[in-house]
Amino acid sequence: MPHAIRTGTPPRTPTAEEVEVIALVPLLEPFFRKVRVREQMPPALREAMEQHGLTARHGAVLPHLLAGVPLTVGQIAGRLHVSLPTASELVGALSRAGIVERSEDPANRRRVLVSLTVDYRPLLETFVALRGEPLLRALDGLTPEERAGFAAGLAAWVREIQG
Repeated sequence: MPHAIRTGTPPRTPTAEEVEVIALVPLLEPFFRKVRVREQMPPALREAMEQHGLTARHGAVLPHLLAGVPLTVGQIAGRLHVSLPTASELVGALSRAGIVERSEDPANRRRVLVSLTVDYRPLLETFVALRGEPLLRALDGLTPEERAGFAAGLAAWVREIQG
C-alpha cells in the first residue's frame, strides 16, 4: 500500500529498521549531483545536451535505448512512468539534438520507433558503463535473490515518487 502523504493526515512513523534505510538515501546524493554527472559525461554528449537545453529527464530516456532494439514512444513512456505527450516531447528534443532518431515502424506505419544515432551510441555506452560501475560492483556482492529484492524495491520506490 502506498505511503503517500495526504492532506490533513500525518505521515506514518517509520520503524527503526526503516529509519536506517531512509538514512542511507542522502548518502547517494553526491553521486547524482549535476557537476559530477557532467564531469563523467563524454564531451560530445555533454556539449549536445547543453547546447539543446537537455536535462536529466531527457537523459533518462537514453539508457533504455542501449539494448539496440528501437522502442516506441509509448514504450518509453511506460518505462519512464510518464505520459505519452511527455515522452513524445522528450524524444522530440533528443531528436532535434541529433542524439536519437525516429523512424516509421514497418509493422505499423502509425507508430514511431526511436533509437540512438550511430554517432552517440558509443558515447552513451561509455557514459552508462562509467556511471553504472559503482552499482554493478554493489550488485556483484548480492545473491540472485537479493538482487531481485533490490530491483523490486527500487522499482517500487520509483513508482511511489512518480505517483
